[in-house]
Amino acid sequence: MSYPDYTCPYTGHKKECSKLRDRCPKWLHFIGTDPNTGQPVDTFDCADRWIVRMQMDIVKEVRQGAAATESFRNVILELNKGTPAEVIEERAIARIARDGS
Repeated sequence: MSYPDYTCPYTGHKKECSKLRDRCPKWLHFIGTDPNTGQPVDTFDCADRWIVRMQMDIVKEVRQGAAATESFRNVILELNKGTPAEVIEERAIARIARDGS
């Protein structure tokens, strides 16, 4: 298997990463999908080179989670037939009518 020929910043760029791979804790096996192309990825590489891709994937997951939360909120509001303030007001009016106070 061929590895990239870039130099390691932790050695002052004096040694190639591919020569340190057996001893470097940052040399990792990455398996997944490239967020830019959608192509499957199965490679060994330096973790520092993957930080941006990982951050992009995290941002994508956070956005999906936020969209799911917003969707859930909208469903709950529809079930309650209004915004939370309107629901509270309607309940207060109903309580006043029921209790007389």
